[in-house]
Amino acid sequence: MKTGKVWGETVKVLDTPVVEMHRISAMAGHRCPRHNHAPKWNCFFVEQGVLEIHVSKSSYSLTDVTTLKAGEFTKVPPGEEHFFLCKENCVAFEVYYPELLSEDIQRTDVGGKDQP
Repeated sequence: MKTGKVWGETVKVLDTPVVEMHRISAMAGHRCPRHNHAPKWNCFFVEQGVLEIHVSKSSYSLTDVTTLKAGEFTKVPPGEEHFFLCKENCVAFEVYYPELLSEDIQRTDVGGKDQP
């Protein structure tokens, strides 16, 4: 389904219970609203143009800005407020996905030769 936005348009390419992917076309000088995805990662892959991803870090007071050109990608962790700003007319793919497999080992030491 194609949807018009104030900054361009988006077309849903894939929609499953686990992964969602959109093809976005954004106009230079426009940005999407500030938002976050509580349970999901948000990955951006630029096909053409230039897109800036602005992320308000949740663990410290900083807004991280990543500039993406054709062939580059970045990920935004769940819960971090972000928006994209189109610097040059852009076509990109946005992928939303939960982190199903996480680090499940919580070590209390490094191991090694047993000490008597």
